[in-house]
Amino acid sequence: MNKPLRVIGLMSGTSMDGVDAAYVETDGVGAIKPGAALTEPFEKDFRTRLKRFVSAAPDRGASPDERGLEEELTDLHAAAVERLLSGMNMAASELDFVGFHGQTIWHRPEKGQTWQMGDGARLAGRLGIPVAFDFRTDDLRAGGQGAPLLPIFHAALAPQEESPIAVLNVGGVANITWINCDGIKGAKAHDDATFNALLGFDTGPGNGLIDDWVTSHLGLPMDAGGSIAAKGKVDSGVLDRMLATPFLDRRPPKSLDRFAFPLEPLANMTPEDGAATLTAFTAACVARALKHCPEPPRRLFVTGGGRHNPTMMKMLAERTGITVTSVDTIGWQGDALEAQAFAYLAVRCARGLPITFPGTTGVPAPQTGGRIARPSKS
Repeated sequence: MNKPLRVIGLMSGTSMDGVDAAYVETDGVGAIKPGAALTEPFEKDFRTRLKRFVSAAPDRGASPDERGLEEELTDLHAAAVERLLSGMNMAASELDFVGFHGQTIWHRPEKGQTWQMGDGARLAGRLGIPVAFDFRTDDLRAGGQGAPLLPIFHAALAPQEESPIAVLNVGGVANITWINCDGIKGAKAHDDATFNALLGFDTGPGNGLIDDWVTSHLGLPMDAGGSIAAKGKVDSGVLDRMLATPFLDRRPPKSLDRFAFPLEPLANMTPEDGAATLTAFTAACVARALKHCPEPPRRLFVTGGGRHNPTMMKMLAERTGITVTSVDTIGWQGDALEAQAFAYLAVRCARGLPITFPGTTGVPAPQTGGRIARPSKS
C-alpha cells in the first residue's frame, strides 16, 4: 500500500469569487484525511478584470494582457498556499504536492477544447513544491468530455449507510455524481467495480446565471442567501422556454461551458422575478438530470456555494421530490470540497491512477490525467 502524501489542493471556480485552498493527507485511493482549509477572496478589481476576460475569451484572439493576468492569478494561488501553511505552522518543504486546477476560461468539449488559466511551472517555482495541473486535457484527447472531475473523489468519500446517493455541486455550473454505494463497497475507489457504479455529468447552470443577473441589474456579486429570488415570482412561460434546450435531454456523460445559457429570455423582467426564475431553472435542470440516473437517489447531498442559498435548496427539494441536504451534514467540508478533490487528484496523477472514467466523462476507458511541474534546482 502506498503511504499517504501531504498535499494542498487549489480551486478557483466558475463563480470567480476567489481561491479555495485545502490541506489533505491521502494515498489517492481510500485513505483521505482532510485538514485545514481557507478561502482567499479575489479583490473586486481583479475579479472584475477576470470576469471581463472570461466573458470575452471565446470570441477573441490573443490578448496583450493575457500573460500578465495569468501571472497575477497564479501568484494569488501561491499566496493562498502560503497563508494556509502559515496558519498550520507548516513549512512548504513538508508538502509533497500541490494540486492546481486553475481558472476555467472556456470549456468546449464539442470542439475538444478546454482552457484552465494558470502557470503550473510558475507556481512550482514560487512555492518550491511539485505542482500537478492541467487535469482535463488528456481526457479530451482520449475522446472524453474533460468534465466533471470530482466523481472519483465523491465515490471515495461516499457514506455506505444508504444507496444510491447523489452529490450535487452547485458552483457557477452545476454537476452531479450518482453513486451506487453498494457497488463500490470494498472497492476503495480504485477497483474497476467502482467505475461501473459511478455516473457524473453537468446538469446545467448553477449560480453563474443568477450571479450575472443580479450583477447586471443590481450591481451585486451574487444573490446572497437567495433573498432576492425569495421576493420574486417564477415566470413559468420563460422557464419552460429555457428548459427546451436540447442539452437537458442528451444522455450523459456530458458537460458544458459557464456561458452556455443566455439571459436574453428574461428581458424586461424585474430583478426579483429574474432571480427567482433563474433559481428555478437551476433546480429544474437538476430534476431533469435525475431522470438520466439508473435509479433515483435516496438523498441529494449539495455542495458548492448553492447550498448556502435557502431559496435554491427549497426549490431543489420541491422539483426533485428527494430529500435535499448539505454535504456538511455527513461531515464533509462543503466549502473546501473541490479544493480537497484536487489534492486527491494530484496524488492520483503522481501515481498514474485514472481520474476520469466512461461513466463520468464518456472517455472510452479509465484515463489518467494531469501534468507535474517541478521547481527548478538552483
